Amino acid sequence: MRREPIVNAPLVVLGLIAAFALVHVVRIFLTEIEDAYVVLGLGFIPARYGPGLLELPGGAVTTVTSFFTHMFVHGDPLHLLINSAWLLAFGTPIARRIGSLRFLLFGLLSGIAGALMFLAFNPGLLAPMVGASGAVSGLMGGLMRFLFNAMDRGGAGLIPEGAREVPRMDLGEMLQDRRVQLTVGLWVLLNFLFSLGFGGLTEPEAIAWEAHLGGFFAGLLAFGAFDRQSVGPGSPPLGRGIG
Repeated sequence: MRREPIVNAPLVVLGLIAAFALVHVVRIFLTEIEDAYVVLGLGFIPARYGPGLLELPGGAVTTVTSFFTHMFVHGDPLHLLINSAWLLAFGTPIARRIGSLRFLLFGLLSGIAGALMFLAFNPGLLAPMVGASGAVSGLMGGLMRFLFNAMDRGGAGLIPEGAREVPRMDLGEMLQDRRVQLTVGLWVLLNFLFSLGFGGLTEPEAIAWEAHLGGFFAGLLAFGAFDRQSVGPGSPPLGRGIG
């Protein structure tokens, strides 16, 4: 009898979660000053892109590298846990569908889009933006392109095991699908509430809602460029997957 792994997820997803955790564990052993230097050197700081030349940790090279490195730094264990859980949920079907390399490039694109959206709304900000939320939101956006087709063909049990076989929606079909419209509307509304402080449960500046939206819409619109599978409702129905 074949034994199933406890966590049945692609190695690329598990590897990223391990990398996030490793960075956080290493930071525990740093002094307060050393940790601040690491966060400023790896985090995405909009002030780096202003007209003035600021002396910030990492130097000029971080104007390029921080678009990538900010995704590996998290504010606290809860932040790390939430992003890792969402990466496991959204990243698993995406990685199985498009493969490890395309998955990494797609996540990178989404994370960069999230950082650019954060920069657009916060020019000159000195506080660093950290975390993989923008990239994870992009994975969520990409999942919208075939999740509902999977549900139509046998339920959500097709995700993630049958992620490769589900046809994706083209842009026209997606824009007309009310389930996609509702999901996008709820995601925008939720992040709007985050920007206001969500009824006092969160601080407005504690959540980079701009990165969430930038990453999500990048993933939603650009997923087709990374996907090699079929498009549209014309593909034959699939059997019911295992839940």
